[in-house]
Amino acid sequence: MAQLYFYYSAMNAGKSTSLLQSAYNYYEKGMRTIIYTSEMDHRFNMPKISSRIGASSPAKLYNSNTLLFEEISTEKKNSPVDCVLVDESQFLTRNQVKSLTNVVDILHIPVLCYGLRTDFRGELFPGSQYLLAWSDKLVELKTVCSCGRKATMVIRFDGIETPYKEGNQVQIGGNDMYISVCRKHYSQALNDNFIKVS
Repeated sequence: MAQLYFYYSAMNAGKSTSLLQSAYNYYEKGMRTIIYTSEMDHRFNMPKISSRIGASSPAKLYNSNTLLFEEISTEKKNSPVDCVLVDESQFLTRNQVKSLTNVVDILHIPVLCYGLRTDFRGELFPGSQYLLAWSDKLVELKTVCSCGRKATMVIRFDGIETPYKEGNQVQIGGNDMYISVCRKHYSQALNDNFIKVS
């Protein structure tokens, strides 16, 4: 029975690695997947998903205008689709999350979405908000703060260890701009007691 899954976490919890492992599991059994990632993440020269441990896979790009249900329906008419995997799913729109529920309910294809739950201000991303509301299964992928507690928050910093308290929700970057921390150290950072740990 097809279901909509949302695998969420703070940064550096292995979301892309988990997605790539799931895709490989389908591939190994001779099954076909469609893999999407957001075109907002333009750090790579070609459309692909890359993990920090070196694994990668080609991917289709989506943006806020991509009609996911229609694209996946067309793909299914051409050849069976066994699973759809979506990286950076926090960037999905409300309508796109709704269309992914239709991929599950009408096309009977499982959909696995991977993304951040909240931004550097502790606010939900739109895609994450509706995935949390409408997914059949929610799976938290865990990472740790430097103190050993579970990291649930993300700090954006300016490269000289000063945390941002305001700004645009989306600014693409990696370890050069973001660090995952526990709630206690997130609060301390916003109160100007932040010391970046490596």
